[in-house]
Amino acid sequence: MIQRTMTAALIAAALSTSAMAAGAMAPMQMAATDAPNTIVMKNFDFTPMMMTVNAGTTVTWRNMDEEPHTVVSADGLFRSAALDTKETFTFKFVKAGVYKYVCSIHPKMVGTITVK
Repeated sequence: MIQRTMTAALIAAALSTSAMAAGAMAPMQMAATDAPNTIVMKNFDFTPMMMTVNAGTTVTWRNMDEEPHTVVSADGLFRSAALDTKETFTFKFVKAGVYKYVCSIHPKMVGTITVK
């Protein structure tokens, strides 16, 4: 009887650990399923920080932080309003070049789009 109870407890612990591990991976899976050419703002970072696209491509930035963020190009080509949680900003890149951008609220957040 004690052995059966011990076995049941071990199985329950293993299932609980598996469920927690699956829950911990959910945000990574969510990020992986974002639409192509989407940059996520989370944990005060742009992910990915660098992206290469073809001319004519529209890039979307999505704020998944609890804090507002902006997307502002260094050359003044594009500038978003402050984006709250789950809000997006899109920009179509029509000309080849390297475009650096920053969050004007949190200037340590930087990224680069390379357009071919």
